Amino acid sequence: MTIDTQPIGKISTPYKEKFAIPRQPGLAKSAEGNITFFEGFNDPNYLRGIEQFSHLWLLFHFHQTADKGHSPLVRPPRLGGNQKLGVFATRSTFRPNGIGMSVVEFGAVSYQNNQLILTVKGMDLLDGTPIVDIKPYVPYADSIPQASGGIAQHSPELMTVTFTEQANSQLKQLEPRYPALGSLIREVLSQDPRPAYHKVTHPDKTYAMTLYDFNIQWQVINQQNVVLAIQII
Repeated sequence: MTIDTQPIGKISTPYKEKFAIPRQPGLAKSAEGNITFFEGFNDPNYLRGIEQFSHLWLLFHFHQTADKGHSPLVRPPRLGGNQKLGVFATRSTFRPNGIGMSVVEFGAVSYQNNQLILTVKGMDLLDGTPIVDIKPYVPYADSIPQASGGIAQHSPELMTVTFTEQANSQLKQLEPRYPALGSLIREVLSQDPRPAYHKVTHPDKTYAMTLYDFNIQWQVINQQNVVLAIQII
């Protein structure tokens, strides 16, 4: 049996590369993205009443890893990349059908120049990710306070994030156009996006990530993520 799935649109996000994207939705609440709908779904009626819901489920396609295949066993970052679990016991991107699911905060709906746009917040999706479906988040059914979270029962410990004088100066110049950039950088880096093994083997490495059109450089100094520079790409 085969199933044909057609993307309904795609999302634009601040995350231009996989590295440093939060490993779960909602961890970087300042991230904002816009879903633009493809022909055949570019009708405001598809979203009628969606503003009643504060949060939404996005079903999407891991388009950058889908062609790399999958394995029954993967190495979750939560376990330091050293232990294996079954792929269906994780949220790995390397899945048989490449389907992802994230809960996001509803932002707004707009329809301008014949283009339907849904704005959402707190996503953990790569820029350009195809959206397969959208469903409302229903608290009484979707929230289970006593659920067991296995290896991800508790939220990760957060790192302190600071900025050098140079990075602070660059950030201030960009704030009029990107008012949430500073908050987004802090939220992303507080999750410590480094590969687990780097914490031992590369303690002095300078890292870089891409947010919007900026290259953000940082280094771990005294157990803090220190932003060194914010450069336009």
